[in-house]
Amino acid sequence: MVTHTNSDAAELAKFQALASRWWDPESEFWPLHAINPRRLEWIDSLAPLRGKRVLDVGCGGGILAESMAHRGADVLGIDLADKGLKVAALHAAESKASVAYRHIAAEELAREMPASFDVVTCMEMLEHVPDPEQVVAACSALLKPGGWAFFSTINRSPLSWLVAIFGAERVLKVLPRGTHDYAKFIKPAELKATAASFGLTLCDEKGLRYNPVTKSFGLGRWMGVNYLLAMRKV
Repeated sequence: MVTHTNSDAAELAKFQALASRWWDPESEFWPLHAINPRRLEWIDSLAPLRGKRVLDVGCGGGILAESMAHRGADVLGIDLADKGLKVAALHAAESKASVAYRHIAAEELAREMPASFDVVTCMEMLEHVPDPEQVVAACSALLKPGGWAFFSTINRSPLSWLVAIFGAERVLKVLPRGTHDYAKFIKPAELKATAASFGLTLCDEKGLRYNPVTKSFGLGRWMGVNYLLAMRKV
């Protein structure tokens, strides 16, 4: 039973309504399909996934979770949107991926299974919860000593509003309108400080750039809008 309250009912409702389209690369989730190979390679290059016990927090329909399983990891994906989890489980069964799913909050799982995972990923999720610090704390608690945590979210800056909300949602319409709330964006320095307070040490950081001409994504050093952090538990 899910009892934790660090969730936004409106945010969950948005993803519940779109659940059936998670695995359609032409749907509202096409950006996740497009960026997945980039983030997967980055994760695997720092924390080789084969043989690892991996947790994907806020896994949605399982795009990243399943791809990590295909790299040889034993993956558990968790989310609070149960319709997406059903889609994820069905797709995993069809693709024979070594991934399981649970309808549970990271904070609850941390109390149940502390220090159980070699790798924890939390991608495009922190900007959708009321208290991201609680999620970061749970991710750290779930890691074994020396384990890797990977976060991705959106920088809170005027440029990110222009690109991620005005540009992506209203002009280019590559994301549904209302996908993001600017007030929930997180500056890299804030996320680094929060993670450090829970025993996580920064090892690498990347920015994510979108090319509207080619409709492709790439990782680089510029972190003005979307960014990713790789951290290890002390």
